[in-house]
Amino acid sequence: MQSNDARMLLRCALPTAAAGALAAVAGGVFAGGQGVIGAAFGAVIVILFMGIGLAVLQHTAKNLPHLFQAMGLMLYTTQLLLLAVVLAVFKNTTLFDTKVFAFTLLGTTLVWIAAQAHAHMKAKILYVEPESSAERKPAAQGPKP
Repeated sequence: MQSNDARMLLRCALPTAAAGALAAVAGGVFAGGQGVIGAAFGAVIVILFMGIGLAVLQHTAKNLPHLFQAMGLMLYTTQLLLLAVVLAVFKNTTLFDTKVFAFTLLGTTLVWIAAQAHAHMKAKILYVEPESSAERKPAAQGPKP
C-alpha cells in the first residue's frame, strides 16, 4: 500500500471510529450494554467493509485505470447491498440492540463517505506520474556559444 493510500485509509477510518465510539456511548445511555455491543459491532463492520472497498478501489485505480469509475460505482453499490444483508441477517438477534446497530451502521457509513470525500479533496494526487531519473534520456546538447 502506497503512502497516499494509507493516508486516505487513516483519514477515513479515524473519524468513523470516533463516530462509532460516540454511538457506543449513546447506545450505552439509551439501551445499556446491548446498545454498546451493537454500536461497536456496527462500527467495526463499516470500517471493515469500507476499508476493504477503499483498498480494492485504490488497487483498481493503479492497475486498471480505465475501469476506475465503473469499479467505484459497482463497489459502492455492492457495499451498500452487503450492509443491507448484514442488517437482514441480524434483524432478530438477541446478541445486541438491533436499533442501535442499524443506526450506527447508517451513521458511520455516512461519516466514512464524508471523510473519504474530504480526504480526496485534500489529497495531492499527481495526474501524471513523473519519470524517474534513470528513465530520462539526456538532453541533446547543442554547440555551446
